[in-house]
Amino acid sequence: MSSKLYNGSTLTETNSVIAGYAKSASVLDYFSLLKPRVMTLVIFTSFCGYILAPYSVHPFLAFSGILSIALSAGASGCLNQWYEAKTDAMMIRTKNRPLPSNRISKEEALNFGIVLSVLSLILMQLSFGLFSCLFLAFTIFYYAYFYTVILKPNTDQSIVIGGAAGAFPPMIGYTLAAPIDLFAISLFLIIFLWTPAHFWALSFNIKDDYKAANIPVLLNTKGSLYTVKAIYFYALLTTLTSFFPLILRGASTLSWGSVGMLNVIWMYFATALLVSIKKKHAMSLFFYSIFYLFALFLIFILSL
Repeated sequence: MSSKLYNGSTLTETNSVIAGYAKSASVLDYFSLLKPRVMTLVIFTSFCGYILAPYSVHPFLAFSGILSIALSAGASGCLNQWYEAKTDAMMIRTKNRPLPSNRISKEEALNFGIVLSVLSLILMQLSFGLFSCLFLAFTIFYYAYFYTVILKPNTDQSIVIGGAAGAFPPMIGYTLAAPIDLFAISLFLIIFLWTPAHFWALSFNIKDDYKAANIPVLLNTKGSLYTVKAIYFYALLTTLTSFFPLILRGASTLSWGSVGMLNVIWMYFATALLVSIKKKHAMSLFFYSIFYLFALFLIFILSL
């Protein structure tokens, strides 16, 4: 097909601009639509959930299940960015993402998210049956619609309610080999209660972005003192809940000591922020929270 010049550019290039996207999209741009850092956490916690289940399945089936969960997490992240393209363009932190920077069109992102969702559900259905497939579908719906469309633009408690989406993966991983029980629920509760403290600590660094995009976040709606008290409350609940798996499985003294040490440091950072409300203390808590969750689940899979 020929391509004629039009005001110094090709007709094809002009049509690309009219369509609302550029031709510079790369594989990395599509990969970034999946929110790879979030996906890493999802893969890790779902794998831990599977390993911690009392039974096991064939390694190929287990791989298929974890892959299904990873694809669903990527699909959710993609659909989230598709819906939030306009608000992402208003925030410094997100304005260079592929959609607001017009490297990928909204239509392409939507199609990509739908395809990944369908693939993840088909793979889960073929590998583990209807229950696991429906559970995974509910997780995608919960994050991509209930959290993104309903909760996030309308309430400063969105991260509390919507945080369940990030807490489902270890439960889904667990169901690959065993039915849901109290132990699986304890894994869910740890991430569910950890999420608000983790995000609200980060909000000290991104509150201006959220204000510019008119997205309610606790720090902007209730103030810093209320927020750090809420962070401390959820950090304390997370600490208490983190011992539930040890109680349910009868862990060793070393496991109790390791989890205890993680929590001493966790509460130290939360207390430091409560005593002195400064951005540096909030960011210290945020960065430790990431290590804390990975280390906690690693202790579980090594000792339980």
